[in-house]
Amino acid sequence: MKATSLLSVAALALVAACGSPEAEAPEPAEVLAPVETEAPAEAEGYSEEARREMLQAAADDADRPEDQKARDEFRNPVDTLLFFGVEPDDTVVEAWPGGGWYTQVLARYLAAGGGKLYAAGFDPESENERVQASLAAFQERFVDNADEFGEIEMSVLTSERQELAPAGTADVVLTFRNVHNFEMGGWSEAAFAGFFEALKPGGVLGVVDHRLPEEADKAMEKSSGYVKVSTVRQLAEEAGFVFDGSSEVNANPNDDADHPFGVWTLPPRSRTSGQDGTAPEGFDAEEYKAIGESDRMTLRFKKPIEPAEALLE
Repeated sequence: MKATSLLSVAALALVAACGSPEAEAPEPAEVLAPVETEAPAEAEGYSEEARREMLQAAADDADRPEDQKARDEFRNPVDTLLFFGVEPDDTVVEAWPGGGWYTQVLARYLAAGGGKLYAAGFDPESENERVQASLAAFQERFVDNADEFGEIEMSVLTSERQELAPAGTADVVLTFRNVHNFEMGGWSEAAFAGFFEALKPGGVLGVVDHRLPEEADKAMEKSSGYVKVSTVRQLAEEAGFVFDGSSEVNANPNDDADHPFGVWTLPPRSRTSGQDGTAPEGFDAEEYKAIGESDRMTLRFKKPIEPAEALLE
């Protein structure tokens, strides 16, 4: 099913959203235990039922690769995007979309509702051949197939350039399993500043990442692929965001985040050796495959409508 064929769903779906009040953001706590929070309700627009129907149609699209659909049980794209409150006609930034696993669903959904997607990734001026190959592959697969994926504009998010979208124009910024990359690269603050600048006042930042237990050694954030909830909250709040809720939709209680090759020991990477080509004695790859994909935080933040100075008055 092409994204354009979802337009019939969109035409029938535009109804008043449910009138339940939006969940209040909890005060920052000393101990950041998971808090299950409802998805934000919109005063007008698409109801949650309509959005769910459109998202499910995008996820089930016949042209979406079957190997990607098989991972929905771990990545839960429909419920995750509902939690973040993404509307079909929103302007959305997907920060570091990689090969486009989420883009396959998100772009079709926005195409059906008349929204717009910015794919913020590597710098097109880079001379790195791998960077250029990655950008070319994304361009060919997604940007050049507007009939299937709608309007997608490639933009830039790097340590040197944070040009995700025109300032103050995005309704939602999303980043899936990337904050640990920014942390390992030492430029998380710049990334979150870019998120903040791109969003409209009142806009939403949605973050999904591999969750490091709070009691774990913080040094693991630099090598394991896992990051603490407290670290993400601190980065977001220092950039100016207000914490707006969390969900356990992407949790995996079987994952203790302590693996010989970091998060990459687990599916889908399923590494069986380190950089030196060796594995610990007694290493059993099947044990890690049985865990499934990683335990993940799902956090929602908002850019305040009022400037921070006004909120302190």
